[in-house]
Amino acid sequence: MTVTKDTLIGEVLEADRTTAHFFFEMGMHCLGCPASAAETVEEACMVHGVPAQELIDKLNKHMAE
Repeated sequence: MTVTKDTLIGEVLEADRTTAHFFFEMGMHCLGCPASAAETVEEACMVHGVPAQELIDKLNKHMAE
């Protein structure tokens, strides 16, 4: 899986549950909330003041390993 700004948080977690800590690091502690699962990576980053590309790069690097 390749994560983009339009990838849903739920899709990332479904593909690899070990990515949860990246969301926790950015302050997104509500991963179990149905609304968060339907947010895109870009939307979540905007809400939490995190550069989207930074998170995308971390997720893709982690998932490629």
